[in-house]
Amino acid sequence: MKRRFGDRKDGYRLRKANPFFRIIPYIMKEKNDAHVFFKERVYLEDTDKFIRKLRKEGIKLGFLHIVIASLVRTISQKPKINRFVVGRKTYARNEISFSLVIKKELNEETEETTIKIIFEPTDTIYDVVEKINHEIEVNKNVNNENSADKAAKLITYMPGFLIAFFMFMARFLDNHGLLPRFLTDLSPFHSSIFITDLGSLGIKSVYHHIFNLGTNTLFIAFGTKTKEQVIDLENNVKIRKAIDIKTTVDERIVDGYYFANAIKLAKRLMTHPEELLTAPEEVVVDNEI
Repeated sequence: MKRRFGDRKDGYRLRKANPFFRIIPYIMKEKNDAHVFFKERVYLEDTDKFIRKLRKEGIKLGFLHIVIASLVRTISQKPKINRFVVGRKTYARNEISFSLVIKKELNEETEETTIKIIFEPTDTIYDVVEKINHEIEVNKNVNNENSADKAAKLITYMPGFLIAFFMFMARFLDNHGLLPRFLTDLSPFHSSIFITDLGSLGIKSVYHHIFNLGTNTLFIAFGTKTKEQVIDLENNVKIRKAIDIKTTVDERIVDGYYFANAIKLAKRLMTHPEELLTAPEEVVVDNEI
């Protein structure tokens, strides 16, 4: 889609949005004014079978890949969750991007790094696995620093007052759509979804805040798996393996009914991921641009 006056490098201005949603950013000025929290439990019987099947085919994947692939597919069908509010205006993001923190080595001394991965709305589970594994492999090397690491280190060389001035200017330029593209490209705070896998650290999921800086509007966390006793219709007790997905969203971008349907779709895909083996038949475009 061709950019028009009022669009940003990373998004298209909403011109057909409901008037109420045009006013909301003036009422709730910051993301922390507009946090809404969702929790969904995903049962893993079919998911685990799917993962084992693909591993036998030589595909290196885990539940993180399933979550991200499901969310990429959800955005392709429910594009309004891929919006953001900045400068009190609402935009439709022009890419699907995920930020995630990885630990180069599982010990307290090794530093974390943040990576950002770009996906296409037509990506299958195979595409998602390849992109994620490539980025993780590149960034796992303790001697490697990605662009975000280098930028953060460069900023910390400044005295405190210059850091404060730099952040003020970054926010000002971002609010007016003038932040240079190379900064939004490397910034993990400018992505569709920030996601964290706490299961790799051996703890349960949390509700994580969304950063006021940048354009993230969803933060998703999941942790260790659990087992639950479930009583079926015949009063038989069954043990089911499950995992809790906790989501924090900026409610200013779309109404709760749309969000709820998007979350239901993502949950269905995580529970029955076979649909992710093929590209979607149609990619839905945000109809309020």
